[in-house]
Amino acid sequence: MFNEKKDWKNYHQTTRLIQSGTERSQFDETSEALYMTSGFVYSSPEEAEQAFKDEKKRYIYSRFANPTVNIFEERLKQLEGAEYCNATASGMSAVFASFACQLKAGDRVVASSALFGSCLYIITEILPTFGIEYELVNGTDLNQWSKALSKPSKAVFMETPSNPTLDIININAVSELAHKVGASVIVDNVFATPILQKPLDFGADIVIYSSTKHIDGQGRSLGGAILSNDEEFANKLKPFLRHTGPSISPFNAWLQLKGLETLSLRVEKMSANALEIANYLCEKKCIKKVYYPGLECHPQYDLAKQQMKSGSTLISFEVIGGKTGAFKFLNNLSLIDISNNLGDAKSLITHPSTTTHQRLSKDERANMGIVDGLIRLSIGLENVNDLKQDLDQAIIQFS
Repeated sequence: MFNEKKDWKNYHQTTRLIQSGTERSQFDETSEALYMTSGFVYSSPEEAEQAFKDEKKRYIYSRFANPTVNIFEERLKQLEGAEYCNATASGMSAVFASFACQLKAGDRVVASSALFGSCLYIITEILPTFGIEYELVNGTDLNQWSKALSKPSKAVFMETPSNPTLDIININAVSELAHKVGASVIVDNVFATPILQKPLDFGADIVIYSSTKHIDGQGRSLGGAILSNDEEFANKLKPFLRHTGPSISPFNAWLQLKGLETLSLRVEKMSANALEIANYLCEKKCIKKVYYPGLECHPQYDLAKQQMKSGSTLISFEVIGGKTGAFKFLNNLSLIDISNNLGDAKSLITHPSTTTHQRLSKDERANMGIVDGLIRLSIGLENVNDLKQDLDQAIIQFS
C-alpha cells in the first residue's frame, strides 16, 4: 500500500506532493483512482466479522476510511511531516473535532483572540455549553499567554498568521508554556499553508487546515484536515470521527489530492505576488496601513522570518473613510472578485467586519484590530501588473 517501496524522506517536498501515498488498483492507473463508494463487500461473514473486530485491516465503510481519502491523507502526512492525518468534510469540522475528541466538562481552553469568526464561535459559544471554560489572550503578548497558562489548561488554540490582521504568534514559546501545564497546542495553519510553515517543527501538537483554501486552490470543494504526531490524541480522534461522521467526500478528497500536486508552485508564486502588491499598497496615500508579515514594518517581521518561508498569500489593508471608503474601494474593482474565500488561484477580496467577522460586536472587532476600513486581499496567480492596474484604477476612482 501507499508506494511503500520508496523512502519519501529522501525526496524533495515538490516530488512528494506529486507521487507520495499513491495506491494503485489492479489496473495500474496513472492518476489516482476515485472510489465513489459508500461501502465495501466481503468474501464471507467470517471476513466481515474479522474486519469489524479490527483483526483484519481492510476497508469497511467510507465514513471510516476510503481508498481515495487515504491517499489524500497519506500525501498530507508526507508534506507536513506528521505521523497521523485525518481528512474531514470542512475546516470547521476539523477545528471542532480537534477540541471535542479530547475535552470534557471542567476542562479549560486558552486561545488567541484574533481568530476566524467561526473558530471564536466554537470556543466562546459552543464549548461552554458542554461545561468547558475558555480564556482569550492577545496572541502576540507572551506575558498574557504566561498568565493564562499559569492555571491548569487542556488545550491551546491559535491562528498564525491570524485572520484577518495577520498577527504572528511565537509557536515555540507558547508551546513551551502550554506543555508545562499539560495542554496540547492546536495551530490553525491555513494562512501559511504547510508550504510556508510547519507548526509541528516549532512544538505544536496538532495542526488544522481548511483544505478548501490553498490545498484545493480552485474554489471547487470543501475539506479539512487534522495532523499530529501525538498517538494518544490520534487514538481519541479516530473513534470520534468514526462515530460522529464529519467525513470528507471521496470526490472532494480526489480534487484536493490533485490540488496538492501544484500546491508549492501556486503558494510560492502567490506569495511573491503578495509581497510585490503589499509594497505597492504602502505607497498609496488613501491606504492608512498595510498588514503583511513579509514587510519590515510588520511588528512581528523578525518572528515571521523565523517561522515562515515567506509572508503568505494574504494581505490586509485599511483604507480611509471607514466602511463607506472600503465599500467604495471594493465597488471600483473590476478584475479582483469580492468573495470571503481565500487561497484561490483567482485573487479575491472581502470586507471582514461585514462578512467573516460580522457577528462579533464592534468592540470585539476593535479589540482584534478589525476596523471598518479594513480589507482582506487574497492574492492569486494573475499577472501581478494586471492586479496593480486593477487596484490603481480603484484607487483613482476612490480618490
